[in-house]
Amino acid sequence: MAHLRIPTRLPERLTSRRGAWISLAIVLVVFVALFGAFGRATAPAGNDTAPPDSESAQASALLAEFPDADEQSVLVVGSRADGAALTAQDLASISELVPALDGQTGHTATGPMPSEDGRAAVIITPITVGSDNAETAQAIKDLRAIIADQPVQGVDLQVTGGPAFGADVTSSFDGADFTLLLVTILIVAVLLIATYRSPVLWLLPLLVVAFADQLANKVTAAVGTALELQFDAGIISVLVFGAGTNYALLLISRYREELLQSHDHRAALASAWRKTVPAILASNLTVVLSLLTLAFAVIPGTRGLGISSAVGLLIALVAVLFALPPVLAVCGRKAFWPFVPQPGSAAKHGKGWRAVASYVVRRPLVGLGAGLALLAVMATGLFGTQVGLSQVEKFRVASESAVGLEVLSEHFPAGESQPILIVAASSQAQSVTDAAAGIDGVIRATITGRTSDGTWSRIMVTGEWAPSTPESLELVTDLRDAVHDIDGAEAQVGGATATDLDARTGNSRDLLVIAPLVLAVSFVVLVLLLRSLVAPLLLMLVNLVSAAAAIGAGSFLSGILFKQDALDLQVPLLSFMFLVALGIDYTIFLVHRARAEAQVVGTRRGMVNAVAHTGGVITSAGIVLAAVFAALGVLPLVTLGQLGLIVGLGVLVDTLVVRTIIVPSLFGLFGDRMWWPRSIERDVDQVGEAAHEEEPVLVG
Repeated sequence: MAHLRIPTRLPERLTSRRGAWISLAIVLVVFVALFGAFGRATAPAGNDTAPPDSESAQASALLAEFPDADEQSVLVVGSRADGAALTAQDLASISELVPALDGQTGHTATGPMPSEDGRAAVIITPITVGSDNAETAQAIKDLRAIIADQPVQGVDLQVTGGPAFGADVTSSFDGADFTLLLVTILIVAVLLIATYRSPVLWLLPLLVVAFADQLANKVTAAVGTALELQFDAGIISVLVFGAGTNYALLLISRYREELLQSHDHRAALASAWRKTVPAILASNLTVVLSLLTLAFAVIPGTRGLGISSAVGLLIALVAVLFALPPVLAVCGRKAFWPFVPQPGSAAKHGKGWRAVASYVVRRPLVGLGAGLALLAVMATGLFGTQVGLSQVEKFRVASESAVGLEVLSEHFPAGESQPILIVAASSQAQSVTDAAAGIDGVIRATITGRTSDGTWSRIMVTGEWAPSTPESLELVTDLRDAVHDIDGAEAQVGGATATDLDARTGNSRDLLVIAPLVLAVSFVVLVLLLRSLVAPLLLMLVNLVSAAAAIGAGSFLSGILFKQDALDLQVPLLSFMFLVALGIDYTIFLVHRARAEAQVVGTRRGMVNAVAHTGGVITSAGIVLAAVFAALGVLPLVTLGQLGLIVGLGVLVDTLVVRTIIVPSLFGLFGDRMWWPRSIERDVDQVGEAAHEEEPVLVG
């Protein structure tokens, strides 16, 4: 990779007076062709949280064979706004809702059934769920509209239960992807304007990356449909904008440096392209390969996100390397107005970065100790961190289904909202029912149906505890232990709580399998890029510590910002993967430059020069990426907010502490030994020039 061979004339063909226009024409034709081919593609629906081969998934497949498989129960919970007991008139008024509910759903509702304390009542009404979440969400919306048309004076009514939770999740994303895209674009625009201090230049990379994002949206949707993937399109947009902008910042920063040395802006751009391509390719390859390791995940959403995001980042790479240079070439030096770089002009930027780097290289133990101490303090947040949120805890904003479940839990057995479902051979159904009913924590177990051929029976088990609480998860385990021991029953325990238990097991397995793969990929890329063993090993260890510190600090702050002491199931793995892979990005940007500088002025001074040259651009890139991930906080689920918080915080720490203090300290401490087993070959022809080197150039 370090000897990456670039076609000799390619940079010139992208940037020459005629070649730039030809390149732009080719890019436009390809974009239109691809958009025409995939323009109608839509991302596949589905949000399976448990592994396909898990017991809950197998039970779900069996449950689909029952004649009423498309029916699920929804709960209408009523309670007085003043907290008092329901009166006879209140119950009578609630009863008047039943005919209207029956007319809307086409099924027969039961209730209202008052609680033992008399302060709540519940109506159970079956609904026909849709073929996808959107149809079910509409059915719940219609049901709520019927209830709103017949208000009960002094009584609050909430629709809750499994279908209602799914509907609220779906409805909460209405317009959310557009909001996320708009916020992301605004963040990138503001930060690019602040970075370039130009009313023109910021538009160029933003437009290129925006086109790449739109194309990635369609191509990943087509890939997802073809491979039957499940993924969150919002995260892909965040990655495309974040990584694409980072690549553009690196290229334009080097372009600005070259403009200070050359009167020909096209030659300067070609030189910048040639010098930055190895780092950009290595950076992209690291993240793409890390994302592709998610193909080994057993959780469908994690697997789908990895493959689709890899496709999106490849599109971002191609856009920045082949669309942005012709655009810059056509616009020329004047794109930097009003601070147009001219040959011979001295840059005012970089002195602060050089001073910091010089200090930590001269006193490496001080810098290394201080940096690692900060990371250690942040990592203490890992102690006591729990993983797994209940349904109520997953909403960042209040939802009717969550409020309804809270009311239900206060006055009824909380397990009423989502019973555990067991599928067993009909010949042993009664034995399974009796075994389930005898387990501590089970309120009742009832046979509720059979398949058309009579082979399988469905048993509904109502527990004492709310779904996804530790007690309810333990109850699922106890049920499985009990029913699996019944010969001939072939019992499978499913339902929402069982699915959550299997999801936790699957996510734990994915973290243990994929985290080492991500580290291995990053290590191999660094070895190939740097042709060393010591530097990649030390850099990977620092990156690992930095990722752990960010997750620890993010977990602590999540409890403060989101009022949740636990992380959602996918957050640890996705956070770790993004932090390691994206952190290696900045390592590559810095150390690739350091190696080139070391061939001229030696390792320690080379690192100082590298920090001076890249400090501004890496900081700008880190702030952009952190802010873009923070934009996930506009979405309504705690999961995405936690992911954005942890990755955003980690990127900032990686940029400001790891890349600025810890890595230069390591190079100051080890010197030329960082490149072992190879040694740095000094470029004698450039040593004399280096002695008269002017202050390095930075993007401000």
